[in-house]
Amino acid sequence: MNLTKRTFLAAATAIALALPAGWATAQDRLSVVATTGMIADAVTNVGGDIVEVKALMGAGVDPHAYRQTRSDIVAMANADLVLWNGLYLEAQMEEFLLSLAESGNVVAVAEAVPGNLLLGSEDYEGRFDPHLWMNPNLWARVVVNIRDALIGVHPEGEETFRANAETYLTQLNDLARYTNEVLSTVPVESRVVLSSHDAFNYFGNAYGFEVVGIQGISTESEAGLQRIGELVDMLVARNIGAVFVETSVSDRNIQALIEGAAARGHDVIIGGELFSDAMGDPGTYEGTYIGMIDHNATTITSALGGQAPESGMQGMLN
Repeated sequence: MNLTKRTFLAAATAIALALPAGWATAQDRLSVVATTGMIADAVTNVGGDIVEVKALMGAGVDPHAYRQTRSDIVAMANADLVLWNGLYLEAQMEEFLLSLAESGNVVAVAEAVPGNLLLGSEDYEGRFDPHLWMNPNLWARVVVNIRDALIGVHPEGEETFRANAETYLTQLNDLARYTNEVLSTVPVESRVVLSSHDAFNYFGNAYGFEVVGIQGISTESEAGLQRIGELVDMLVARNIGAVFVETSVSDRNIQALIEGAAARGHDVIIGGELFSDAMGDPGTYEGTYIGMIDHNATTITSALGGQAPESGMQGMLN
């Protein structure tokens, strides 16, 4: 660890230790800080009225590049429980979170998923792809880890946490069934999802889609002119007519692909905007994990020639 990082971590730890003991536990509800919206949404569903959850990263925020602020440090230091994804998703925060874990309840909820269920990372040797939430069945395992973490810090709420988790897991099962049904209607030859970065590999693995990202698993990786050129060749050669933008990643490279294909006489449209590393705006359906995945599955199905209800799974239930 270089001197700058060591100094920063020491300062962060000092802030944590200087805060009043029991500040968070004095509140009426269990104080939980989650790095991503997907984790925070699961905590809300499992914890119910017992928890008060704060998500550090909101709609449109890229977790690969996010760095903790001073207010984030204070919130995490005072929380009864800090939950993060792990698997190097929060790459810029990892050292701080590992340091904080030495003196507090800090859990990387995705890292307890068995390694045989994880996909490898091409960007980082020896690490796994962190985007588990793209497969609802895998995310259900993370929800169980979140439930157990809540029980660990607040055993008095175990009965409530288990009951709420059971209800939420049933909803995730319904989501998995819906996504499988609609995505299976996409013609096999059209099952290609090309987007800004490799956030959809678990999706592709679960539903039999080829996934192509302009950038790698991390948005910190760069896409050069050669990569753009190769993908334009692919679009033209395979007659792919739709690509997708992401809410948390710039569409600059996608626009370059569309322009490159147009210069070759091949029209490509944007098939829709997908939620990759962040959910939608708070208070909206897409601002929930279920709404996020429902939106993605419905958008992809419709854009690639499959059959999905216009209002997605939500419309089917209403």
